[in-house]
Amino acid sequence: MPLNIRSEEVNRLAEKLASRTRVSKTEAVRIALVNELERQESRIPLAERLRPLLDRIDAVPETGLPADKAFYDELNGEP
Repeated sequence: MPLNIRSEEVNRLAEKLASRTRVSKTEAVRIALVNELERQESRIPLAERLRPLLDRIDAVPETGLPADKAFYDELNGEP
């Protein structure tokens, strides 16, 4: 089934990509769609990307001491 693009912007972008890659507009659209699908499929979920950082934070032992507001205020230059 043919794809009918009615958006001037999408048409312009397809022409620009086709010109840069020296392929037809149809091939440029196919390349763009394949690349975007590969990018979407290879995307690692945020939870998985953050897991190593969260594991490092969890590995730091708790001191059991309460937060010292005066200390943090001094670090920030507050009186």
